[in-house]
Amino acid sequence: MRVANLLLILLLVGCSASQAIDTITPAIIEPATEIPPSPSPSQITPTPLPKLPTLTVTPTPKVPDFEHIVIIIFENREFGSVVGNSQMPYFNSLANQYTLLTQHYAIMHPSLPNYIALMGGDTFGFTTNSENQSVNATSLPDLIEQSGRTWRAYEESMPSPCFEGSTLDYVKKHNPFAYFDTIRLDKERCDRTVVPMTELYSDLSAKTLPNFVYITPNMCNSAHDCNLNVADQWLYDLMVKLENYLNTGDESYLILVTFEEGQGSHSCCGLPAEAGGRVPTILVSPQVKKGYQDDTPYTHFSILKTIAEAWGLPFLGKAADENNALIEKPFSP
Repeated sequence: MRVANLLLILLLVGCSASQAIDTITPAIIEPATEIPPSPSPSQITPTPLPKLPTLTVTPTPKVPDFEHIVIIIFENREFGSVVGNSQMPYFNSLANQYTLLTQHYAIMHPSLPNYIALMGGDTFGFTTNSENQSVNATSLPDLIEQSGRTWRAYEESMPSPCFEGSTLDYVKKHNPFAYFDTIRLDKERCDRTVVPMTELYSDLSAKTLPNFVYITPNMCNSAHDCNLNVADQWLYDLMVKLENYLNTGDESYLILVTFEEGQGSHSCCGLPAEAGGRVPTILVSPQVKKGYQDDTPYTHFSILKTIAEAWGLPFLGKAADENNALIEKPFSP
């Protein structure tokens, strides 16, 4: 009896457990998300970097592109007779304030070959002050006009434009433009560009100063016939007028004051052993170093070379020679 009851209890418990298991709802297992394989390096397209701007380095010009270049040329003085001389206080004040070239040499003696060399890059066989010679060659004014710039030579005491001869105060040998065929044989051009110095003051008043200005004092004011103090006062009076005109606007100008030959026969730079002497030369400009002395050996051909460099003109004759250095130190930083 007891055994029968125990079996009955076990049977009932088993049925209940089976029913409980049947009522359990199995959990739904989602399939695992498939992870795509990583691309190989050859399949990766790189993201382009932003393009950086191209930097262009503009070289500093060796010589500024001046709006105006002025040459004032005196006569027959050696460097040591002018620099430090109490008879030329104004010239020396400019030398102390701006740039002084301490080793600048003329080409030869006498005067005329130096003037010709300054404008043509060669002496073309000129060895005297002859008024009868001429030269059929390209000159600096030809190149200036071809570049679209203007020029004028102002000759003090010249009786009339493109005057052919000489007087007591004005001499042809100090006027190189009267010897170049391309100028002297073109009457309209010569009358327009080679003029008495009185026209300089008219051009200053009219605000029509050309790009290239060449100024020749007369026989007294050039220090040829008169004392240095006379030349110095003349230079002061002229510079006041020029600077009043030029020191308005962008101040892009160069005034070069020099002497056509010295009193000795000093030489340099491939010139003959006896040349035209060592001459005092100053550069006056807002663009030059102040209170500076440049001891580079230069010649008159260096002046021609420097003007050509400033305006992108071809080098004429011996201006292209390496011996004739470019005047660039006064303009460098």
